[in-house]
Amino acid sequence: MESGEGARPLNPEIMLEGVISIQAALESGSRPIHEILVRSHRRERDLDRLIRLARSQQIPTREVSAADLDALASGRSHGGVIARVGERHYASLDALMAGIDAPFIAMLDGVEDPFNFGQAIRALYAAGVNGLVLRPRSWENAASVVARASAGASERIITAIAETAEEAAEFFRKNRFTIAVTDKDRAVSIYDADLSGKLFLLIGGERRGVTRSFADAADIRLKIPYGRGFPMSLGTTSAAAVLAFEVFRQRQGK
Repeated sequence: MESGEGARPLNPEIMLEGVISIQAALESGSRPIHEILVRSHRRERDLDRLIRLARSQQIPTREVSAADLDALASGRSHGGVIARVGERHYASLDALMAGIDAPFIAMLDGVEDPFNFGQAIRALYAAGVNGLVLRPRSWENAASVVARASAGASERIITAIAETAEEAAEFFRKNRFTIAVTDKDRAVSIYDADLSGKLFLLIGGERRGVTRSFADAADIRLKIPYGRGFPMSLGTTSAAAVLAFEVFRQRQGK
């Protein structure tokens, strides 16, 4: 590893922090990685593996002081390693369903908090979602928070961009997907709905939710049953987890 007196001056670039986030980007090829900065004299097994992986991809690594790392990081949870990276690569909508018999595609729309956004992606990825759709808002200035909150899933999940939820739904409807959305009105329980086929599921944010026009045009409206009377809706992260794992459960049964 190359040693240096300190971190060279950097342009305002995107950073990923921590072994898990950086390893996910290295293994998935989700974005270009320009350089990996490691705290001097740090020798942990997982970090050594990360360095070997970076070298196998001809990505430069450099030792810097703990103070230099702290100055570049967004917090103190970097674990002694930071990567200077480029912008996220995105796939086409077609690519999300390529080679899959009954794809499960989810779209997150209107989620404002990067931690909640990352946690929702973490749940979707763990449940086996085949692809993620986002609107063209840039999360790059919060890429480090999103990657850490998602345990690297935000870098691993194949992701496409659509201008609007309606545009994405129209694309998947033409490909014979069921268009599903969570709603309180005229909705069926997720445990009574058949979610085992080709499915496009829109999950709205906690503030704005899903527009009435989209809900009216959806093929199926879903609700999550509660174990007691409770007037409040679940947060986006919890709802995403419950929905995605019910889809997973049904597909396991098939």
